[in-house]
Amino acid sequence: MTKLYFFLKVLFITIILFLIAFSCDFSKKTLSEKFKHPDEIKFACLFVDSEMKRFPEAWQLDHGKRLYFGYAQGVEALAMLKMWKATGDEKYYTYVGKWADSLINDEGEIYLYEPLKYNIDFINSGKILFDVYSKTGNPKYKIAIDFLIEQLKHQPRTAEGGYWHKLVYPDQIWLDGIYMASPFMAQYGVQFNQPVWIDEAIRQVTLCYKRTLDEKTGLLYHAWDESSKQKWANPRTGHSPNFWGRSIGWFFMATVDVLDFVPENHPRRQELIRILQHLAEVMTKYQSKNGLWYQVVNLGGKDENYEEASVSSMIMYAVAKSVNHHYIDKKYLDTSVKAYNGLLDHLIVRNEDGTYSMTKCCAVAGLGGKPYRDGSYDYYINERIRDNDSKATGPFIMGCIELSKSRR
Repeated sequence: MTKLYFFLKVLFITIILFLIAFSCDFSKKTLSEKFKHPDEIKFACLFVDSEMKRFPEAWQLDHGKRLYFGYAQGVEALAMLKMWKATGDEKYYTYVGKWADSLINDEGEIYLYEPLKYNIDFINSGKILFDVYSKTGNPKYKIAIDFLIEQLKHQPRTAEGGYWHKLVYPDQIWLDGIYMASPFMAQYGVQFNQPVWIDEAIRQVTLCYKRTLDEKTGLLYHAWDESSKQKWANPRTGHSPNFWGRSIGWFFMATVDVLDFVPENHPRRQELIRILQHLAEVMTKYQSKNGLWYQVVNLGGKDENYEEASVSSMIMYAVAKSVNHHYIDKKYLDTSVKAYNGLLDHLIVRNEDGTYSMTKCCAVAGLGGKPYRDGSYDYYINERIRDNDSKATGPFIMGCIELSKSRR
């Protein structure tokens, strides 16, 4: 009995020491080693739960201070709906559905929405309404969706038909605006059997690509001014001066998302796929050794430029989704995995309360306005940087979901 007791005691101590050693070894691992591909969905759940703890109401996403139909909240709310579908956990739908219900009154009117401003950013949050309408059957959501389509029917355009970004930004096409409106239009076209809106979505993507593409680098300028009257516009080409990472990310995501709703036999489908193939090739060339992309994409070695979270998350998502749908070569999966690893190891931190935060997010960047934004290198690198910006966290969550699908 004494020998058995001694043996069990030694065994118990050995097990405890092993667990301590294993725990210490695990704690030394990087986040990417702990949550390595293809287990990204596990980390996505932790990260989404962190966001919901930080921002108990969806209107608080992106550090929101009031109830608002904001495009940034819409980006991450859409990611939450994708989490709901990926995991089956209703809490993600409930989080978004509560926000939608508080925004839309019984007449289908959208809180603080001003259609006559013709601000294309207003369209983005409409993407969440398709799922909420399908799940609830409440007609107010269909009315709200139609209100947004009505804005687009009258949205001011360039001579070729490209949507102005806002009424106060005349003659200007921005890469950002393609994400805000084109996937919404394409989904409307499918869900309500109005294929003219699929055609319009494709038209906006291809016009913007044509007008912002730089033949020398293969990158896309942030914006194009048809009139070339803006101080930021090249008087010969109308291009803005630099290649802002997030704007390219917006466009890349928009193109792959529009393809969700373009029929296989559509005569212009291959145009969109060729754009994706081009962007995957070019953006992979500009990926940093850490697997990330810089705020000003092509000037990675320049003073004060930094690896920025939103462009890195957006490219991670767009590339992984493009691979999953066989739009681009599967070799580019490595581009997305490197981005995921780089984000976990360099831009995401674990907080003392056990939550996770994403750092180095550009809060906002634009062109023109007051005070005037000139699109210079100094302008982009000196815009405010903050943590947990929805323009970064939303695409990161969606990217994790896509990567988790890539080897199923």
